[in-house]
Amino acid sequence: MALLLHGSSAVVLPSPSSSSSWVNPSSISKSAFNMDYRMNRDFRDFRMALKEEEKEEEKERKEKPPHIPLDQRWMFEESELGGPDIWNTTWYPKAADHVNTEKPWFVVDATDKILGRLASTIAVHIRGKNLATYTPSVDMGAFVIVVNAEKVAVSGKKRTQKLYRRHSGRPGGMKIETFDQLQQRIPERIIEHAVRAWQGIV
Repeated sequence: MALLLHGSSAVVLPSPSSSSSWVNPSSISKSAFNMDYRMNRDFRDFRMALKEEEKEEEKERKEKPPHIPLDQRWMFEESELGGPDIWNTTWYPKAADHVNTEKPWFVVDATDKILGRLASTIAVHIRGKNLATYTPSVDMGAFVIVVNAEKVAVSGKKRTQKLYRRHSGRPGGMKIETFDQLQQRIPERIIEHAVRAWQGIV
């Protein structure tokens, strides 16, 4: 017996000892070639069918509606609604996003509250630092209303020793007031000053 290899097919040949079972090599070569051709053709058809299936899946994925909740659609550009950007996973709000955000309102009673602690809490909520979506360059915070501003408390001797200065811009235009004087004249101005200082504006 002899083994003839051709491409990816193999043909077993009988031994040439018996003359009655001898086979013409040319016919064997043709049959091996035909078998190899059929296998290549079947493999090619399989690959083409696989590519067609992949194209159909890609088409279905593109035509499928995006799975983004309606209340979060405003966070994405129109081109991003088809699905997430797998290369850039960091979401950065646009400048106009704060217009579409439903900002909560807080009402704070300042009665007997320490001025500094009250101002720091208000500043955190106004800037939105308590939110996971906080971004320094975008107004993502809440609205805060302070009632009973004239009843805010301070520690130590600040009521008589803490000074508030303002200047008209002209020579000799400096005006100085104590905490007690400003509280009697414009009590809400004290909290405004403290909150702006916590926000780093003053």
